[in-house]
Amino acid sequence: MLTPEQKTRYAQDGYIILPDFKSAAEIAALRARAEAIVEAFDPAESKTVFTTNEQARKVDRYFLDSAERISCFFEEEAFGPDGELRQAKALSINKIGHAMHDQDPVFEAFSHGSALAEVAADVGLARPQVWQSMYIFKQPGIGGEVGWHQDATFFDTTPISVTTFWFALEHATLSNGCLWTEPGGHRGPRGVLRERFERHGDMVTMNKLDATPWPASNVNAIPLEVKAGALVVFHGLLPHYSAPNRSAVSRHAYTLHVTDAGTEYAATNWLQRNANQPVRGFLI
Repeated sequence: MLTPEQKTRYAQDGYIILPDFKSAAEIAALRARAEAIVEAFDPAESKTVFTTNEQARKVDRYFLDSAERISCFFEEEAFGPDGELRQAKALSINKIGHAMHDQDPVFEAFSHGSALAEVAADVGLARPQVWQSMYIFKQPGIGGEVGWHQDATFFDTTPISVTTFWFALEHATLSNGCLWTEPGGHRGPRGVLRERFERHGDMVTMNKLDATPWPASNVNAIPLEVKAGALVVFHGLLPHYSAPNRSAVSRHAYTLHVTDAGTEYAATNWLQRNANQPVRGFLI
């Protein structure tokens, strides 16, 4: 799937962009299914907010149970002081997670196949395991910031193997909160894991491991503006970030987090699977 030049670029930069990886029809099917899931979601079931703000970060039973379910999470600015939604429910959801790729046939079809298996092999995943899926809305006006982080923080393996597959379902631009990253930030002295998100029972903690500073926008970080249909693949140690979306246009995206079965998946990772729902690869 990847050319020798693309493999070299991935090794050097820690990411690769594959334009037009998904068709307009595939994207339309996924977006329609996500819309239906949100429409069926009853906010009375949970008002759990997704945020990366350290002071506001909360993990509840609804979040922990989402590892094997299809759950909706609200934007941090979705609710007013009275506890009611400021806008329509469809414009208030931050993301859907975290097992759509296993629990829903439309998401399952989008998340599997030989093309993805080939890309996984080309970036070094000998036995890929798809642990998590997220449909991210990045809502117009209130789309939340996702602070600088590394995905290996949340998917610890020995050695580190987590790889992110990020699909643009709409054009991602500077104005609506595209990804930012630090080319090469996954290797060398800056390629160190800075934090680890650990779970012990129903308690989770974010443990600081290293004081290496995060990248600075327009200094050692660049925006990844991509068109709908593009696939961005990046290394688990690669720092990345996205700004709040204050524009009038949403920025829908879909992500998969994948590890190699040949590595040891930490028992302290927040997301675990039971024997009734084993983790699967791209070929099913």
